[in-house]
Amino acid sequence: MQPCLQGFLALGVPLLQQYGKSDGTWVFIDEIGYLETACPEYCRAILDLMKRRRLAAAVRKQDLPFLQALCRRADAFVVDLDAPYGRAGCVIMASGLGRRFGGDKLMAAFAGRPLIQYALDATAGVFAGRVAVTRSKAVAELCERQDVPVVFHDQPHRSDTVRLGLRALLAQAGECGLTGCLFCPADQPLLQRQTVAALALCAAQDPEAIWRPAYGAQQGAPVFFPAWAFPELLALPQGRGGGAVVRKYPQRVRCLPVQEAQELADVDTRAGLAALEKAKKEDF
Repeated sequence: MQPCLQGFLALGVPLLQQYGKSDGTWVFIDEIGYLETACPEYCRAILDLMKRRRLAAAVRKQDLPFLQALCRRADAFVVDLDAPYGRAGCVIMASGLGRRFGGDKLMAAFAGRPLIQYALDATAGVFAGRVAVTRSKAVAELCERQDVPVVFHDQPHRSDTVRLGLRALLAQAGECGLTGCLFCPADQPLLQRQTVAALALCAAQDPEAIWRPAYGAQQGAPVFFPAWAFPELLALPQGRGGGAVVRKYPQRVRCLPVQEAQELADVDTRAGLAALEKAKKEDF
């Protein structure tokens, strides 16, 4: 296929210039590929447009200077549609003893479903692999019925949950490895799937950063750790969780804003469960 340079010059360039003067915020281009790169005037018009408007564009995967330069721009957010979330894993942290709750809180009913089901739903379809780490036989059975692998254990510390879950995921991944891992508490029933997906997308875009959600100044869970943090997560001191790594590298932490504070809320007591259930009915 050969480019029609006259078409780019007569139609493409004037249209981009017109869009740059329009009142809208966004401009969408369905594809920028090798044909477009054959017309330098059209390429310059794209760059000029980006100075004036936000651009959402499909860019072909080709090793061409203009296309590569677009994707490497500091202000570009690039999503690889073949692997939008990279090869990330997810540990569903379901090992709490529920002492303050007075029982197996993760199997308690929340809006008619077990509390842990919301974590399973929020993390579904995003990750290359998931594993639930739990001490609860009922939780283990529920996860296994939904084809979520389980690490069933009786070890006492949060560091044990992190280590056991990450080891299991790395064993699943084999030689392909993982680009990062989300550690998702199982007691945040109002956590939204789009928040989980957005964290994974951001992590794929910026693989050096630790990503977590935040509502205003309040930072919360789940937390996404890139692969460089795995050795430290696997060697956490007894009783410490991933927060120790977050505190060690504050300059690497990036926050994803969420629209509702309740997304970050976890369940510790039966009163807390009732309050979040009320919030779900009113706001979600």
